[in-house]
Amino acid sequence: MQSRMPFTVSKTETFYDKLGEWIGDVFYDILPESGFEIRDEQIYMAFQLEKAFKEKKVMFAEAGVGTGKTIVYLLYAIMYARYTNRPAVIACADETLIEQLVKKEGDIAKLEQALNLQIDVRLAKSQDQYLCLKKLENGRNSHFSDDVLDIYENLPDFVHMEGSMLQFEKYGDRRDYPALSDEVWQTVSWDKLQDCFSCEKRHRCGLTLHREFYRHAKDIIICSHDFYMEHVWTKEARKREGQLPLLPEHSSVVFDEGHLLEYAAQKALSYRFTDYTLDTLLTRLMENEVREKTLYTIEQALVDNDEFFDCLAQFSQPAMGSDKEIIHRHPLVMKNCRKLLSTLQSLEEELVFESEMFVINEYDLKIVEEYLEQITYSLSLFLQEINGITWLEESSGERTLVIMPKMVEEVLREEVFSQKKPYIFSSATMSNQKSFDYIASSLGIDDYLSCSVASPFDYDEKMKVFLPSFKQDAINKKIDYVIEKVRLTEGRALILLNNRDEMRNLKEQLKDEQQFPIYFEGDKEISTLVSKFQNEENSVLCSIHLWEGLDIPGRSLENVLIFSLPFPPNDPVFSAKKEGMADPFNEVDLPYMLLRLRQGVGRLIRSEQDQGTVHILLEEPLEPDVLQKIKEVLPTKAIEG
Repeated sequence: MQSRMPFTVSKTETFYDKLGEWIGDVFYDILPESGFEIRDEQIYMAFQLEKAFKEKKVMFAEAGVGTGKTIVYLLYAIMYARYTNRPAVIACADETLIEQLVKKEGDIAKLEQALNLQIDVRLAKSQDQYLCLKKLENGRNSHFSDDVLDIYENLPDFVHMEGSMLQFEKYGDRRDYPALSDEVWQTVSWDKLQDCFSCEKRHRCGLTLHREFYRHAKDIIICSHDFYMEHVWTKEARKREGQLPLLPEHSSVVFDEGHLLEYAAQKALSYRFTDYTLDTLLTRLMENEVREKTLYTIEQALVDNDEFFDCLAQFSQPAMGSDKEIIHRHPLVMKNCRKLLSTLQSLEEELVFESEMFVINEYDLKIVEEYLEQITYSLSLFLQEINGITWLEESSGERTLVIMPKMVEEVLREEVFSQKKPYIFSSATMSNQKSFDYIASSLGIDDYLSCSVASPFDYDEKMKVFLPSFKQDAINKKIDYVIEKVRLTEGRALILLNNRDEMRNLKEQLKDEQQFPIYFEGDKEISTLVSKFQNEENSVLCSIHLWEGLDIPGRSLENVLIFSLPFPPNDPVFSAKKEGMADPFNEVDLPYMLLRLRQGVGRLIRSEQDQGTVHILLEEPLEPDVLQKIKEVLPTKAIEG
């Protein structure tokens, strides 16, 4: 341990004493000499964090934009990892942000240079961020594009070799194929129908090699909230199946943008049942020499599957601004659900006999058995009307039934926060009227430390905020306004949107704009788009998911345009949150919108040198008290009209 520390701990000293001294030297001497802007708020937060690591407790560290909180938690996480000989985990809000910390202009690279440290940091991305060799090989001769065929032809040589691998390299990361759109990527990336554990290509798979690589990290593993929660929920099951947990044993966890963790926990515990998936699996089974009775049961399951999802679609209605459709639990829906469940349970029994006859490919059989088990459990939950949230999603011809738990605090309390370990929540927006009790209660946290520091920036001098108002449905006038303001700043703009409909409308209107490069989230791999936006000074980035975490200091970002107020969608998740509340608008909708608005506005000023404008496009009619609340959370006085 000592050889990896930038300080020496003698027999009469404690690690925490020397760590405190070193942190002081870093902030008062080393970083200022390297050109860092050090702020009192940052130093205050640093010494608050020491207590959380020393006492191995949860801490809510709320720090305003520009505080430099990332550098603070990185220093503690790295040193504590070296002290315990276990890596720290940093969980970002989503997959779009985990590359931000390791980009060449990022805080980790800056710390390495300033402190003369070699920091071993590795990324643990979700499975769908990796290439699937089985999907790629099965489909390369069918309908794939030239881009996808190029991927197959440029796979490393060892992928195609037989026998043991003497040499191999990491490959297959989504980031390795920046030109592919998200839609094309989904045709070749991992999905839930891949049974990696029994796949014969497992040991040559890019996902396997990446996973083996990050498990040996010495300092930091960076993942998403979703991935960390999946690790928590699947850890014991994976051990029982003879697999390693998704993450190795770790010393501490930092939840960056920690106010978003509750939803990630709900997602990880959700069940998803897609009509197309069952259809594909059962059709594949029919290609085997199964018994006539099994064949009949499969055919009946296919019919029942279609009837169930047709019925769900009939008794569901779209939610404005969301891809979630609200399901009405009509008696016909429940009848079709019971019928499908009964047929699938019969099929499970038939497959027991088929497995003993060895006529079905073992890989295919295992996938079907596991998926049927998940589906039958999902359908039984749906029938029980459990204390959960259900909705229907429809995309590209596929229909998915989703069942999400309403409350997760008990599971989190038992599975996560009962451990004696430093858990750091970092965000600019976590408290509610200076209290952290609401977020702590929703996450099952009974005992915690907290600190809160304001942003050090002079927003009155650096930022102008405009509140233009438009009539409802005046989409073209809003887009004209956006184009006009983007031209005024010669690009250099981030346009934040709330849903795909807004993105689609904006994209249609901006497709012929030639004055500056315009990048749309989803057209290419996201970290590639962010890098282009940062390095091409006059470009424009349009995004649905980068309200948090995006850090673009300098002249590349001088104009933030918020296309509409970020109220939550009227979907089943937020409807469930509002159930039983006396004033759901003021207890859920308004706080959510104001928090997200603060995050979006916070993308503009990232350093002392930054300046620019923010445009928040309002729609009439807007209640005067809502407008007043918006003005109160803005960092400077707004200009209306």
